[in-house]
Formats: sequence, structure tokens, C-alpha cells
Amino acid sequence: MNIGCFALVAPFQPLDAQLKLINDMGFSHADVTDNTDGACLGVEFGFTALASLDANPHDLKRLFDSNGITPTSFCAHSNLLDPAAPWRYGTAQIIKAVRAASDMGIPHVITTEGEPKTTFGESLSEDEQVFSIAEKLAEPLRVAADFGVKILFEPHGPVSTSIAKTTKVLDRCDSDALGLNLDTGNLWLGGGDPVEYVKTFGSKIEHVHWKDMPAEMEAQRGMVFGCGMALIPLGDGVVGIPSVVDALKAAGFDGDTTLEIAGEEAVKTSAERLREWWG
Repeated sequence: MNIGCFALVAPFQPLDAQLKLINDMGFSHADVTDNTDGACLGVEFGFTALASLDANPHDLKRLFDSNGITPTSFCAHSNLLDPAAPWRYGTAQIIKAVRAASDMGIPHVITTEGEPKTTFGESLSEDEQVFSIAEKLAEPLRVAADFGVKILFEPHGPVSTSIAKTTKVLDRCDSDALGLNLDTGNLWLGGGDPVEYVKTFGSKIEHVHWKDMPAEMEAQRGMVFGCGMALIPLGDGVVGIPSVVDALKAAGFDGDTTLEIAGEEAVKTSAERLREWWG
């Protein structure tokens, strides 16, 4: 199991500085995290770590290489429940992420459906939710199959945090290019059980995002469907990370993982505990 780091570990720092800090903390793996189409003022003036989906992906790979970091996944978290629109991150951006990942030698593009923000998206029935996700992933999955990349569906919305609904999405998409990314904190926060998730999906889980959640967030379970980063080390919360580790080991998981945790000490503590639990 590789333990990598979320490439947003310091505020208002460009990607080069983020990767250098990750390397300084002793990590050799990270994901391509924040990204969008076109140009970005914050990148030009050095205060954001965003990567452009329209840039030369080989330049991005060279940036990782120069900092001694191997990119293991390309984040393409999307809005798959609201109507498609030019200002919504969705099908077009996932396809660009797939092509960039292929050029960079990254095996996984991680996406999710997100929470709907429109009346249309909020009013969808369960079957309509599944159809909306499958329709918006249809072309990205076809491109991914051709480019030798897997798209991984992550718990980060009202569908993906349900084992039953996730099963319907997998069945409806019916693609060998679709797998799963387990996000321990997001799944728990959405009301799911990470251990049951692992037992249910087993080898379909090809990447893991590690988060633990504090006890005071119990009251929000099932009402909040994800958070970008955890604020506490693994093991300090109530998700039961050691049990998730045991379930992953029993399922034969031995892939790449990412610490989505804020704060240098919390990141280092989490890595130490993970290595101890993994054995």
C-alpha cells in the first residue's frame, strides 16, 4: 500500500510549493488535486495550486518529477446530478482529466456525483439520479477504456454514499473502465459504513482517500455528503479506521491511497498510524 498526500497542504501556495512541502514531509506520492479548464489568475500570480486541464500534461508530470513525487490519481470530482452547463464541472472535464492522466501514466481518474444545487437536481427520483450519473459518465468511460485509464466513483454525494445506489450505478454503467475510490470520511459522513462498503465491493475498490471524523459530526451524518479535508489525524475520530484497514487487507487491497488531512503534524501522525495498522 502506498500512502500519498492531498496536493493542497498549504493555503495560498502554488502547486510547485505544495509538492515540495509534500516531499519535505517524507512522502513520494500525491494526486493531481484542484484543476479546471483554461487559464487561472491565481496560478499566474502564484497563490493557488490549480492545474489546467488544457495545459500540456507532460509539463505537469515534469513538475511532479522535479519534486520527487509520483502522481497516483487525477481528481475530477463532478456535478453529475444537476443539468449539464458550461459552468459546471462534469462530462467534458472528466474526459480531459482522462486524457491528461493517460499522458502522465496515471492509472486512475477519481470522480463523484456531488450534491445537487438546483431544484431540478434536488427533485430527481432514485432511478433518475442513477440515470443522470450513468448518462454523464457514458462518454468518459468509453474514452477511459480506449486510453487505458480507470474512472473511480467516490462517496461524495447522496448516491455514492449508499451501497445500494452505488451498486445500481455500477450495474447501469456496466463498464470495465469503472471502479471505486473509498473515501472513509465522506462515506461515514453520508451515513454509510466503510467496513460494509469494503466487504460489499472488494476488488472494485482501487484507491482510498483517508479521513477520520470527530465525534461532534455525528449529528450531521446522512445530511452532509463530504468534506474536502479532515482536520484530525486518523485514529482520533469515530470512523473506525483500523477496522477499515483490516477489511481492506482481507479484501486483498494493496494499491495507492491518499491522506486528505490538513496540518503537517496531523498528516505525519496519520501516516505513522496507517503504517502500524497495515503491518
